[in-house]
Amino acid sequence: MRAGIVAPAALLAALLPLPALAQAPGQANASAIVMFLVFIVGTMFITWWAAKRTKTTSDFYTAGGGITGFQNGLAIAGDYLSAASFLGIAGMVYVSGFDGMIYAIGFLFGWPVVMFLIAERLRNLGRYNFADVTSYRLSETPLRLLAASASLLVIALYLIAQMVGAGKLIVLLFGIRYELAVVIVGVLMIMYVAFGGMTATTWVQIIKAVLMLIGATLMAFLVLKAFQFNPDAMLAEAVRVHPTGLSIMAPGSQVSGNPLNALSLGLALAFGTAGLPHILMRFFTVPNAKEARKSVIWASSFIGYFYLLTFIIGFGGIALLWQHPEFFQAGPDGSIDLIHGLVGGTNMVAVHLANAVGGSLLLGFLAAVTFATIVAVVAGLTLAGAAAISHDLYANVFARGRATEKQQMKISRISTVTLGVIAILLGIVFENQNVAFMVGLAFAIAASANFPVLVLSIAWRGCTTRGATIGGFIGLAVATAWVTLSKTVWVDVFGFAAPIVPFPNPGILSIPLAFIAIWLFSVTDRSARADRERAAFDALRVRSETGIGATSASDH
Repeated sequence: MRAGIVAPAALLAALLPLPALAQAPGQANASAIVMFLVFIVGTMFITWWAAKRTKTTSDFYTAGGGITGFQNGLAIAGDYLSAASFLGIAGMVYVSGFDGMIYAIGFLFGWPVVMFLIAERLRNLGRYNFADVTSYRLSETPLRLLAASASLLVIALYLIAQMVGAGKLIVLLFGIRYELAVVIVGVLMIMYVAFGGMTATTWVQIIKAVLMLIGATLMAFLVLKAFQFNPDAMLAEAVRVHPTGLSIMAPGSQVSGNPLNALSLGLALAFGTAGLPHILMRFFTVPNAKEARKSVIWASSFIGYFYLLTFIIGFGGIALLWQHPEFFQAGPDGSIDLIHGLVGGTNMVAVHLANAVGGSLLLGFLAAVTFATIVAVVAGLTLAGAAAISHDLYANVFARGRATEKQQMKISRISTVTLGVIAILLGIVFENQNVAFMVGLAFAIAASANFPVLVLSIAWRGCTTRGATIGGFIGLAVATAWVTLSKTVWVDVFGFAAPIVPFPNPGILSIPLAFIAIWLFSVTDRSARADRERAAFDALRVRSETGIGATSASDH
């Protein structure tokens, strides 16, 4: 395993002096290089430490249930505050001003839903992931097939955003090819998950969350310092230099452009959090429901504070970056396009701003933290994907409960490597997508397939296997087809001239359809199995609300 610690550092060091591979005008930053290597070596040491403690499937998936509420809240923040949250939202504020915060508000709004509807019941009813909850009183095989299908699609979309963000960041700082940068991220992620499991992933996420909050706070402080800590002066300067002028302070341009798309996006962001497999999986790492509630409270506090900082960073980028022509690629006539001319694209606003207000040292620190952010989130996603494949599909569907722990661990690690390769390929294909937008699509799938089944299976006596399975697959199919036929995939990826559907976010159609289908196919289900499932609701309700019979950390 010691060789595993040294190898990634040596790989990065070997890649740095390759100017022939440069695709962007970025130059290697000494501070960034040192901090990257420190982070990689440090996290590989954590992985080595965790690998010695990862002996069972419970250790691999849930860290043995021994994480406290505060630690888990930090880890959730580390998992949730992804490349989309930092690079993507800061970039959206930079482009469209106030309206760029629509994603931050939506991302944050989902947490009360998790707090009051999901967290406690999830911990009391499940063991490894949310599929355990949906199949608690319903038929296991169809529900696990649905959960695994939806989870893997959500994870794929989420992975795209993280891999794109990481690739662009490394290209900007090291000047290497984008494809090579994506491969580096994929290899590191595979090592964290395959060897360290949830324990390593959790501690990488905790460290990354602390560093991210410190880095963003320092950036916001330096931005405000440049304007004598007067936010009005910062906003006035942003209005003065932005190509669209005062309109950046007028919310509603995204809504007025297409109200249905904006409403659809809002629904997906509000309810998608409660369907994200890698977030829901974190509630099984704590010993009981009380610690699960604490996790949500701490996570909401950290996440809400961070989004306030992205507002300052986005507008600070508008107000300050125009003073640094070295961050832009001049047009044929020598002019600078504040929006489209930024080196690395608008996803790199926060990185350039760090250089502008704090020099190469802050740039190096922020780049390393952002890289840590992406790798931590990718590790969490991969772990959730490995659980869907090995625990849901292999152990409970194909092997029907007869798989040994050794076999499950083997399948988990094979799944991790496979998902890593897929993540690399997806990151290369979707190179030019806005990372926040891609995560919005992942939220739409989660809100359309996972959330309705999860909520109704634990809150409605009438929910049956037939209703949950058909409704969930309808939500999944409609959301997936809509996204595929939208401009995001149909035009930008496949190259067709025009999209088939009028706007890219499917939530306004797919979420209600899923709920209606679950209700319709449940109330019309008169089978004996359905009667047994309805009768089992009382036992589920007692356990979900009291925790009687729930697994504890010692049971894990």
